Amino acid sequence: MSTLTPILSANWDRSDSFTLESYRSTGGYQALRKAVAMEPGALVDLVKASGLRGRGGAGFPTGMKWGFLPKDNPNPRYLVVNADESEPGTCKDIPLMLANPHALIEGVAISAYAINCSQAFIYVRGEVLHVIRRLRHAVAEAYEAGLLGKGILGTAFDLEVVVHSGAGAYICGEETALLDSLEGYRGQPRLKPPFPAVAGLYASPTVVNNVESIASVPSIVDNGADWFTSMGTEKSAGFGFFSLSGHVTRPGQYEAPLGITLRELLDMAGGIRTGHALKFWTPGGSSTPIFTDEHLDTPLDFESVGAAGSMLGTRALQIFDETTCVVRAVGRWIAFYAHESCGKCTPCREGNFWMVQVLDRLENGEGTEADLDKLLDICDNLLGRSFCALGDGAASPVMSSIKYFRQEYIDHVEQGGCPFDHAKSTVWGGGA
Repeated sequence: MSTLTPILSANWDRSDSFTLESYRSTGGYQALRKAVAMEPGALVDLVKASGLRGRGGAGFPTGMKWGFLPKDNPNPRYLVVNADESEPGTCKDIPLMLANPHALIEGVAISAYAINCSQAFIYVRGEVLHVIRRLRHAVAEAYEAGLLGKGILGTAFDLEVVVHSGAGAYICGEETALLDSLEGYRGQPRLKPPFPAVAGLYASPTVVNNVESIASVPSIVDNGADWFTSMGTEKSAGFGFFSLSGHVTRPGQYEAPLGITLRELLDMAGGIRTGHALKFWTPGGSSTPIFTDEHLDTPLDFESVGAAGSMLGTRALQIFDETTCVVRAVGRWIAFYAHESCGKCTPCREGNFWMVQVLDRLENGEGTEADLDKLLDICDNLLGRSFCALGDGAASPVMSSIKYFRQEYIDHVEQGGCPFDHAKSTVWGGGA
């Protein structure tokens, strides 16, 4: 039985957890003091040795990404924190920034020092104004304490940090679309190569990392690479947030080692709501292929989830019991992707639009069994053919739901509409 590892969430139960005073009282900014006494290259090597992988979904090794910055480029280097959390089910970065913003700010300072950067940006989704205000307050506290700005901690290290409010578009979670938005353009993905490490923000070398990835850096500097690799699995080291939502007794953030199983997490969360049974779930948010109860014991690490046919993603575990219509749930997700597609490429712009029409037809009893093949055909034209990963993400729940629940789609055709009472899947209509 794996146990919880409260590290980033260790002081969340304090009413003043978001303040500089509270953060420092539990050892905050000691890692920064240790980091600025090291050589930047040694910090990059430390993060490489820790095995920290990106916590934003792709799982790319963080230290390796830092190491891609060209040494002979004369342009300034930039650090950009992707805080544009907006995928259905994904809800870890916002509570982290609310409850413990200084962990992120300390991580920004250490990471910027490691990559020889003097300008960093935290790009936050514009709708979460309360998060933006709290982050800006925390940044102001750090400036006042000499932890940001000129001559940090009495060294020659200078760092300016800007908290940038995004325009509110899911596509801006894609790193190159985020960079376009940060530069003042419409958020649309760029053609790669060149990659951001070579020509990112303002055509200069840029590192783009997720909030949780950067916030994890201070604990690695404080405790060492061996401490970090003692948790998780060989190839998926460390800890992370597992966000349980939906039909679970105690939804919330569970900070645990990678490799924990949903069965173990459900035991901690009080199980599926009383009187019901697990039907399907997402291991990494709505853009990952769904799992069923047969995957309860799949270790939640990058390799095991991939081998089982899905992706770990952002560890957004949306839990659905037997009262949920899978066609309706997938239809809601695809309506989101159709709305949020930037329209730059035809497969995504048209494919998501038409999948919404087909799924609506099925849900309303106007579809045919041929519509299942139509959906799979559209997915085939989306998967690997869209400009960025939004198209792949949209195809994932459709293809996997037909794989596991094909008969449920057919029931919509044969019974002339949705056979489920939608009220039963709600909080107020789902009693035992």
